[in-house]
Amino acid sequence: MRASRVSSGASPVSHPGRTSVNHEDDGPRAAAVFDALGPAYEKAFAHSSAHHASLDWLLGRLAPGSRVLDVGSGTGRPTAHTLATAGHRVLGVDVSPVMVELAARQVPEAEFRLADVSELTLEDGSFDAVCVYFSLLQIDRPGQAELITRLTRALVPGGTLVLATVPLDVDGVDAVFMGQPVRVTSFTAEGLLGVVRDAGLTVLAEESVLFTPDHPEAVPEPHLFLYCEKP
Repeated sequence: MRASRVSSGASPVSHPGRTSVNHEDDGPRAAAVFDALGPAYEKAFAHSSAHHASLDWLLGRLAPGSRVLDVGSGTGRPTAHTLATAGHRVLGVDVSPVMVELAARQVPEAEFRLADVSELTLEDGSFDAVCVYFSLLQIDRPGQAELITRLTRALVPGGTLVLATVPLDVDGVDAVFMGQPVRVTSFTAEGLLGVVRDAGLTVLAEESVLFTPDHPEAVPEPHLFLYCEKP
């Protein structure tokens, strides 16, 4: 995989997001990117030890049969697969038809829906946990903040949100992700921590790692994992 590089020469940017977008033409663009990538995306990223460790942490907090929302569910692995095989009720949401089809085939124990999460009705207190793994990066900053607030409202009191992203100070920058053109927006780690706290979440822990995707041309990229609770 070729890690995404912003045209300004900043650090590599990956995981451009596939859940919700704000520019009029970016919804079809985001879907097209992940339709084209298909299983190659899973091969490049699903082996992340930090991602698997975050799922183990989440499993340790969930009561049996918990309801979990997976935002930007991709191929369903590892997130939905790990949670569903542990007996939890998982709803995965993605804008890519190819990803949704792959996920439904690979993880029949979970439910997957082709939808833009920004247009999805989310009832207050309807989920015990929400997972947001690298699925915000094609949303503008106000949209990211608004979505995190909506996802917080969708949690039960005491519910958990696990969020992972590439923490860089980029805003609407053209990039290349695994050979596909994308437009990327992100926050610094400090900026994202502020957004999460403003949404009403308590940050229980955070982890910063460097991850190298499984591809001959890949370079290490920064990943930030936030472990959050709704008071």
